Amino acid sequence: MSSTASTNAANSIVTQLSALIGAANVSTAADDLERCGRDWTKAFVPKPLAIVFPRSVEHVQAVVKLANAEQFALVPSGGRTGLSGGAVATNGEVVVALDYMNKVLAFDAIDRTVICQAGVVTEQLQQFAEEKGLYYPVDFASAGSSRIGGNIATNAGGIKVIRYGMTREWVLGLKVVTGAGEILELNRGLIKNNAGYDLRQLFIGAEGTLGIIVEATMKLTRQPKNLTALVLGVPTFANIMDVLHTFQGKLDLTAFEFFSDKALAKVVAHSNLQKPFETPAAFYALLEFENLNEEIEAQAMALFEHCVEQGWVVDGVMSQSIEQLQNLWRLREDISETLSRWTPYKNDIATVISKVPAFIAEVDALVNREYPDFEIVWFGHIGDGNVHLNILKPDALSVAEFHEKCHHVSKWVFEIVQKYEGSVSAEHGVGLLKKDYLHFGRSAGEIALMKQIKLAFDPNRVMNPGKIFD
Repeated sequence: MSSTASTNAANSIVTQLSALIGAANVSTAADDLERCGRDWTKAFVPKPLAIVFPRSVEHVQAVVKLANAEQFALVPSGGRTGLSGGAVATNGEVVVALDYMNKVLAFDAIDRTVICQAGVVTEQLQQFAEEKGLYYPVDFASAGSSRIGGNIATNAGGIKVIRYGMTREWVLGLKVVTGAGEILELNRGLIKNNAGYDLRQLFIGAEGTLGIIVEATMKLTRQPKNLTALVLGVPTFANIMDVLHTFQGKLDLTAFEFFSDKALAKVVAHSNLQKPFETPAAFYALLEFENLNEEIEAQAMALFEHCVEQGWVVDGVMSQSIEQLQNLWRLREDISETLSRWTPYKNDIATVISKVPAFIAEVDALVNREYPDFEIVWFGHIGDGNVHLNILKPDALSVAEFHEKCHHVSKWVFEIVQKYEGSVSAEHGVGLLKKDYLHFGRSAGEIALMKQIKLAFDPNRVMNPGKIFD
């Protein structure tokens, strides 16, 4: 196709989109193309054709039907906080930005459910739940900008998984527009529904490749009481597992996180935060629990003392106020933002909890052997087997050179993931960044079935093409 014909086709699509949902809801402005055509990954250059901002389910359906008729691709877009390139438009796609579908539609106090549009910000849902005396427990550092539709599309996890599970556990129903343009109501908020396949579960974690999530019925729970954090200094990574086993056997933990001394040093150096204590440690464990009475607090202190006696812990601190609780959490939650200045190459990987120490040791040895000049920072949700490997870019290397070297690292890391029967993506999705490595965690048979499922919902392959697999 000539460039003139291509330009005419693009103009025709923009004109038709404007006629369908209103010219005010369609943008080809350069700043909108840049802002909405990417997520937090920096490895891909955004090149969308246009951005549409639907205001209703009918708008979304009309856009999807036009995409099928005119054979152009769509990229669903929420808060654009993804780290795998799942919301990046690199090849003239139309981005469906759900920014304005951001309303809470209904609440039921008896069922403890809330129906919200896909563009509702995670923190907005958390605050709504709190106003109703309830709690939405899926939480992570990007809660102030990520959106519920994106959380569902990537089955987001975060810092409370050990107690509350992934996003999947909190989705009671979905309204979706399939890749073919059909509106489906999935599960309708039911707790028990064994009438055939649960299609809702297919859309959770599908990264927008089957269709667009437009509304969700989310489950809420009771608010936790008197949350208290312990930060413990631990001499070896194996000791973190000793601490987890010890505390988890006696207390109902709401979180169990870890970070390395390098991660702590970076955060302290670039914030107004202080070290939790002066005693040096190679690793730190952050535990959170509901401190409901003196007996529970005494139990926590007894477990701490036992860990010290065993040599598993060298020092520790317990929060005594909400402010101290928040500051201790910031030592963990501020890591990603702090590391961003080094353009880190991230790997979000997982295996079963018991295998994590050996798993981390092998990965650490591999990267240090192959690239001794690279600085490695570890942190993660150790209570659910999910660890984050961050390789920091040396100043002397360009971003392109750094990513090329890290591309080789990823292959070797994922071979270790495969050896430990783990996942190449624990919670950030596959997107563009990891699709070449999907086979390290999924069998050929599984991938073939995934492709058949996609065709069932998206026969013309207009939905987020090139994501997860080609």
